[in-house]
Amino acid sequence: MVAKRIIPCLDVKDGRTVKGINFKGLQDVGDAVELGELYARSGADELVYLDISATREGRGTFTKLVERISDRINIPFTVGGGISSLDDAARLLDAGADKISVNSSAIARPALIDEIAGKYGSQFIVVAIDAKRSQDGIWYATTHGGSRMTQKELFSWAVEAQERGAGEILFTSMDHDGTRNGYPCGTFAELAGKVSIPIIASGGAGSPRDIADVLTRGKADAALAASIFHYGEITIGELKRQLHEMNINVRL
Repeated sequence: MVAKRIIPCLDVKDGRTVKGINFKGLQDVGDAVELGELYARSGADELVYLDISATREGRGTFTKLVERISDRINIPFTVGGGISSLDDAARLLDAGADKISVNSSAIARPALIDEIAGKYGSQFIVVAIDAKRSQDGIWYATTHGGSRMTQKELFSWAVEAQERGAGEILFTSMDHDGTRNGYPCGTFAELAGKVSIPIIASGGAGSPRDIADVLTRGKADAALAASIFHYGEITIGELKRQLHEMNINVRL
């Protein structure tokens, strides 16, 4: 059985790690490289760095920071934010990133997924979906850091992304992001029934039980979390020990 992964997420703005609620009210929580080093030493399986303002502000991605991360961190890491072309992806992979994540740009031009997967392989591309539940109960993808609603329905878009070559889906519930009230496990389980590629769960982790729930009831392959790590509420090592005691297969 493949071990479940624990992946700290570092939302980056101007080279610093920030955290907010529903992508708003951002607070500085530390240097992006130093925090990544700490999490790597603490037992993180992978890291995700998201330049959360890149798309909205029309900036290119943070290649220089990626080079620093690659020099100092010895676990796989994914980078996202403002990647809109094959050249953008190539720069980040050349700078040392193990995978790249696309979101708004893939919704605007889905063929971007085909292009990156065709050039580098599915294992190098993660399609991130920041979705929000509408009043009629349907989950729709958002773009530009969650600030724009689209008509892309979560499940059909995830299936299309897989068909185009995505190697993983990183699904963030915008309704739960930063609230620390738990993940929408039913939605994750439904998504897992529609795609065969790994699903990374994001949005709502507030306790080890929340993470255990999304890895079991939610059928996610990995759990992404930020607040509980950034604010020192639990170490990754202690989280993994608790998950192991709940009979969840993790790398200790």
